[in-house]
Amino acid sequence: MSVEWRLEEGEVRGFTKHNGKEIEVGWSPQPGSQALFLTCPVFECIYEGTRGPGKTDALIMDFAQHCGAERKTPDGRQWSGFGQEWRGILFRQSYPQLADVIMKTKKWLPRLFAGIKFNEAKSTWHWTTGESLRLAFIQKEQDYWNYHGHQYPWIGWEELTTWSSSDVYRKMMSCCRSPVAAMPRKYRATTNPYGPGHNWVKSRFKLPVPSGKIIGNLVAEPGEPERIAIHGHLDENRILLLADPGYKDRIKAAARSKAELEAWLHGSWDIVAGGMFDDVWEPKYHVIPAFVIPESWRIDRSFDWGSSKPFSVGWWAESDGTDLMFPNGKVMRTVRGDLFRIHEWYGCTSEPNEGLRMLAADIAKGIVEREITWGLRRKVSPGPADSAIFAVENGASIATDMARYGVRWTRADKRPGSRKTGWEQMRRMFRDAVPQGNKPRENPGLFVVDHCDNFMRTVPVLPRDLGRDPDDVDTDSEDHIADEVRYRVRFIGQRAKSGSVLGTV
Repeated sequence: MSVEWRLEEGEVRGFTKHNGKEIEVGWSPQPGSQALFLTCPVFECIYEGTRGPGKTDALIMDFAQHCGAERKTPDGRQWSGFGQEWRGILFRQSYPQLADVIMKTKKWLPRLFAGIKFNEAKSTWHWTTGESLRLAFIQKEQDYWNYHGHQYPWIGWEELTTWSSSDVYRKMMSCCRSPVAAMPRKYRATTNPYGPGHNWVKSRFKLPVPSGKIIGNLVAEPGEPERIAIHGHLDENRILLLADPGYKDRIKAAARSKAELEAWLHGSWDIVAGGMFDDVWEPKYHVIPAFVIPESWRIDRSFDWGSSKPFSVGWWAESDGTDLMFPNGKVMRTVRGDLFRIHEWYGCTSEPNEGLRMLAADIAKGIVEREITWGLRRKVSPGPADSAIFAVENGASIATDMARYGVRWTRADKRPGSRKTGWEQMRRMFRDAVPQGNKPRENPGLFVVDHCDNFMRTVPVLPRDLGRDPDDVDTDSEDHIADEVRYRVRFIGQRAKSGSVLGTV
């Protein structure tokens, strides 16, 4: 159906021709990403991109297109839709965030479906033909139990990157079911790249969509349904730009950072988004190639314990001010106290934020094996570890179990206030790693060798806890490597105050 959009009496209205007569259209997908999203046959699909291509409208209409439509049964009889079996639920992270979704459903659904009713108390739309769409909020994995046992053949998620982890998103997939064989099953989401969940959403859907394309590559992993991404751009939304030609300029004015502007205006996934370090992280300066460690430098490690969640071990070289040389002959001037992350071991499965459930003894063996392989075994000093490993239960502790294999630790500084102080120290060291004009650096910086992939995957995108404490990180995010780095950054001050390494186990 060809639709012409015109601005009439302050409102954009769509018109098409039928049997030679012009008729007004209630709603129609615009060519491009909107139309492709509504016709996507893949079970799990995300509609991502810039602000303004009409993602929310398309999400609502993806459910509504299956309501009250006449269909033929296998024996040729006509019937109206799937009736009460077609049930959907659309999630946002909190009730206030639902306000925009509710407003848009109230704008469109009564225009398109005669007699449709909205139950304000239950935030649910009911069609006269039996279908229903619930608008709900869900935050964390434990909230799944509010919906356990429910069945929704259609489940939608608005602004998916606002969820800092994939836990509840993946768990709710078990509710996407129906006893009706011919009924579609759809798991749908929209999002902009900017948000605390940037990292896991990008990883799950293999984003960005290849340049010049609207539909991304089909992701097919063993044991999981197929999934795909569709990319939308503001320029496709002729309705919005016709009604509000100044919208792009307001996006530019509202963006708080270059990363936010790139996400909102260009839909870029090649950004550092989320908050704690995005304004001080510059890979051009912070990421360096492997190098030969000067003999006079201190080498140690730090550790964040995890079992069901990942553990993290980081190996560090601390400069005494000696210059270092790269294999290509390039020389780098260092400042006394510069920290270089030279190796890492991140104990996670192929799923983000899921641990290996390894025993402490096996982790210690793995540490020893790696240090032997790297030629560091006799050079590594004890460094800071999560104080939880020193807790004694049944006469033993994790620290004691690891010490039996020659892996010893000192207690990380976890006193009140140390978390936020540690994040600020990390920010300062990231900033001090960047040259300021032609002046030589004067304060210690923080650097990472380019094979430390998990550091670069999780730390630069670590989100702030905007809902509770913006000066702290969101503890629901994948923060284990960042915690371990924080222990090591704080360790510099611990050593300076004590004059030696105290509390080693």
